[in-house]
Amino acid sequence: MDGVTVINHPLVQHKLTIMRKKETSTAGFRRLLREISTLLCYEVTRDLELTMETIETPMQVIQAPVLEGKKLVFASILRAGNGLLEGMLELVPSARVSHVGVYRDHETLEAVEYYFKAPESLSERLVIVVDPMLATGNSSIAAIDKLKERGATKLRFLCLLAAPEGIRNFQEAHPDVPIYTAAIDSHLNEHGYIVPGLGDAGDRMYGTK
Repeated sequence: MDGVTVINHPLVQHKLTIMRKKETSTAGFRRLLREISTLLCYEVTRDLELTMETIETPMQVIQAPVLEGKKLVFASILRAGNGLLEGMLELVPSARVSHVGVYRDHETLEAVEYYFKAPESLSERLVIVVDPMLATGNSSIAAIDKLKERGATKLRFLCLLAAPEGIRNFQEAHPDVPIYTAAIDSHLNEHGYIVPGLGDAGDRMYGTK
């Protein structure tokens, strides 16, 4: 699909398969999510712009590459997004963090916002929005709506799994925001869950029902 990058690295696919298994424990699921998020972060930041800086090694003075511009922002869609956030911060500990509290009403499947906190100068930063699942797309659309209202112009969306229906809805609302995912699954069921999927990521991560 145009605008969608499927990250098919063997380690990503292997870890995702273990996460899908219903017998995977809460502790195992949480550990795998942290590990896979580091790999996904590597891919979603692959083309960041660099600039040259003068440094001194133990041997000589050289020009060496460093990241250009203001620090990245990782925007976590609560609560499940925090599972991806942890591993990404291990890779980019200097990143700023935004939290967007959005939950899906299980009857209407619409997004309900309850919290928002973001760093300043979003217009000058690349914002990577994270949520394990792109199902209906309603929560991610609402989160990006809010980030754009606060000035964000350079955004990417990163998830573990996406459904075709969610991708269509997301791209209709935000065609300028590229999607990165580990897999595109078959469809949504009547309850708005991704099939075959891996269940509710938040419940599996935190051991709740």
